[in-house]
Amino acid sequence: MNSRPLDWRVLPDADAVAEAATRIIAAAAVDAIGQRGAFRLVLAGGRTPEAAYRLLAHQGADWDLWEFYFGDERCLPADHAERNSWMAEGAIWSQVPLNKRKVHPIPAELGAEVAAEHYARIVAAAAPFDLVLLGVGEDGHTASLFPGQPLNSEALTVAVHEAPKPPPDRVSLGLGALQSSRYLLVLATGAGKREALGRWQAGEELPIARVCHGQRVTVLLDEAANPGA
Repeated sequence: MNSRPLDWRVLPDADAVAEAATRIIAAAAVDAIGQRGAFRLVLAGGRTPEAAYRLLAHQGADWDLWEFYFGDERCLPADHAERNSWMAEGAIWSQVPLNKRKVHPIPAELGAEVAAEHYARIVAAAAPFDLVLLGVGEDGHTASLFPGQPLNSEALTVAVHEAPKPPPDRVSLGLGALQSSRYLLVLATGAGKREALGRWQAGEELPIARVCHGQRVTVLLDEAANPGA
């Protein structure tokens, strides 16, 4: 893969990160719709992405031309409050005039293996995604790709078992889907992320580093997460 420098942007706080993410996503949507007639967005879980989704819901947009996918999901009932899809429903989908056929949650309630196989077919039909939103864990994981987990560069989806944080069973997009995407937008806020970001900048082979290597990437972080602070 070609080496491409990452675009690191340090902002004052988590609210500023969410606001900047909203602007980038909205601009990417206009560009994608203008060029290809649709905007295929992969959502992440977490408080800062949720704040961005709530801001997006108040933007004027061609919502019928947006398509929503997920970077990962917990194997919990479909209506469980800790599902990423449940969060997105409250933050954005219930707030805008959206064609629900354009929403593609991971059916993780079916179990990791079945859901991963099902979602791989959806991803194959949708890829390459226009923008993928990612977070970074304190251990350097992203989506549900954790350190120590073998990463297949061709995999569109991954069934995850024994995740180091609950619940142990999850479904994640794999490297094959993430690294074929047009743009990766990484959000990292809070002092707990500082060490992992520093390790990433130092060249450690963390999952977030593997995913982003050679790709078009913008990293939005707040002052608390800034390794150089």
